[in-house]
Amino acid sequence: MVLLDRLSGLLGLKKKEVHVLCLGLDNSGKTTIINKLKPSNAQSQDIVPTIGFSIEKFKSSSLSFTVFDMSGQGRYRNLWEHYYKDGQAIIFVIDSSDKLRMVVAKEELDTLLNHPDIKHRRIPILFFANKMDLRDSVTSVKVSQLLCLESIKDKPWHICASDAIKGEGLQEGVDWLQDQIQAVKT
Repeated sequence: MVLLDRLSGLLGLKKKEVHVLCLGLDNSGKTTIINKLKPSNAQSQDIVPTIGFSIEKFKSSSLSFTVFDMSGQGRYRNLWEHYYKDGQAIIFVIDSSDKLRMVVAKEELDTLLNHPDIKHRRIPILFFANKMDLRDSVTSVKVSQLLCLESIKDKPWHICASDAIKGEGLQEGVDWLQDQIQAVKT
């Protein structure tokens, strides 16, 4: 079996595995996004709030993703930093309809970006401005402005408008993330 794994790796048949951290405030849609990215036969029908963290896997055309779905509840956010060293990319999910907590999301993002395990790494960050289907949501451009994303100069980043329940905007984001990860790996 080991021989087959090595052979498939040498021939480029085996997908490279990457570790991705999925972060954001509670109720932003992190788990729903990850669930929607899995094959339809592996998707959960009932999504419940994440306590602590969970590990999920999905594949793209050339990568195998292991995603650490981190709870966004205030009392669990301090756990995030324990996973920064092993993360090769970050998905940061924002509830674009929750204008009141946009300031809290920005504070958590700033804390993340200034952490020693992240600050000096050129780690790609994919932002999902989620819940675009809701009447009170703001555009991804407005989310970008509220979070001051244009000030991120030392890391590749991209923001996608998304509706996790319908799966809209998710593939665009994963395609971008895949391209960024492959550019770093080569």
